[in-house]
Amino acid sequence: MTRAETAAEQLHAVMRELVRRMRGDSTSPPHGWSQRAVLKRLETDGPMTTADLARAERLRPQTMGELVAELEDLELVARKDDAEDGRRRLVSITRAGGRALAERRAARHGWLLRAIETQLDADEQRALLGALDLLEKIARSKD
Repeated sequence: MTRAETAAEQLHAVMRELVRRMRGDSTSPPHGWSQRAVLKRLETDGPMTTADLARAERLRPQTMGELVAELEDLELVARKDDAEDGRRRLVSITRAGGRALAERRAARHGWLLRAIETQLDADEQRALLGALDLLEKIARSKD
C-alpha cells in the first residue's frame, strides 16, 4: 500500500469516528442527517420550493416531500404561498428550526473544543492547525 493510500484510509476512518463523536447522543430534533441538511440549506439559501430543495440536496422529490412534512410536524419549517407566484409553495426554516440547528452546532463545537484543549498539548494543537490547512487544500481541489 502506498503512503497516499494509507493516509486516505486512515483519514477516512478518523473522519468517520470524529463525525460519530460530534453527533453524540443528542435527543433533540432534528434527528436525521437529511433533516439537518434541509434545515442548513434553508438557513443558508433562504426559502425555496420542495422541488428546489430536492434538486439542491440531490434527493427524489417524493423523499424531500416526506422530509419537509416531518420537519413541518416538528415545527422546524413552515410552508407558505409564494407572493410572486401563487402556484408555488415555499418552505422556510422557523425560529425553532434555527434554534435547533444552533443548539446542535454548539454541542458539537463544545465537545470538539474540550477534546482539543484536554487531549492535545500546545505543540500538538499547532500540528493540528497545519494538518487542517492540508485537509482544506484537499477539500477545495477540483478532483
